[in-house]
Amino acid sequence: MILLRYLSYIGKYFLMLKEVFNKPTKWSVMRGLIFKEIDDLIIGSLGIVAFISFFVGGVVSIQTALNLNNPLIPREIIGFATRESIILEFAPTFISIVMAGKMGSFITSSIGTMRVTEQIDALEVMGVNSLNYLVFPKIIASLLYPFIIGIAMFLGILGGWIAGVYGGFVSSNEFVAGIQTNFIPYHITYAVLKTIIFALFLSTIPSFHGYYMKGGALEVGKASTISFVWTSVVIILVNYILTQLLLA
Repeated sequence: MILLRYLSYIGKYFLMLKEVFNKPTKWSVMRGLIFKEIDDLIIGSLGIVAFISFFVGGVVSIQTALNLNNPLIPREIIGFATRESIILEFAPTFISIVMAGKMGSFITSSIGTMRVTEQIDALEVMGVNSLNYLVFPKIIASLLYPFIIGIAMFLGILGGWIAGVYGGFVSSNEFVAGIQTNFIPYHITYAVLKTIIFALFLSTIPSFHGYYMKGGALEVGKASTISFVWTSVVIILVNYILTQLLLA
């Protein structure tokens, strides 16, 4: 019974995605909605992403330095390890899980509140495709999500450089040399591809839980929690699959 329920949710999710692209809203209206979602979801997330990225990059650099007990290992490995950790996993995956809480909860609660206050029903009565009106702008705005991850990569490496150099663990030249060592441009492509896929989940899974929730204000909070959990689970599972497909 549990398996059937989950399968029904998956089917309902894909039917929702299909309906999102049906009967589009007028572009004059949609344009304003898209810019509003960009401001709420992308611009509004820059602060927390910058803060977390900078300090986690510093932590990665310090922990790498503290675990280099063998004097034969060059100090450049600190910059190398920081770069690989930030680009391959921390920026695209860890930040996406953080955004599942920040961005996902915002989406679920905003749409869920509209469901509770019958605003979605009012849109349907007026002949508006409510899914297109509410979810499509979020999907388009999420396409700018790689911009956030690019900033996270830069600030993570910058934080690692500052922590390593000013903490006395490595010289600036050694850290920069480590960043440049065996750099593979494909890793950036891999991170961007993951980010785009994660962005689609970040915009659609919380929308699904908010749109189809039932109940009152208490259920809005529960729906936000459930959407965070399932968005995080999906991101982790898809991350594993993509790593096997793209890096193995």
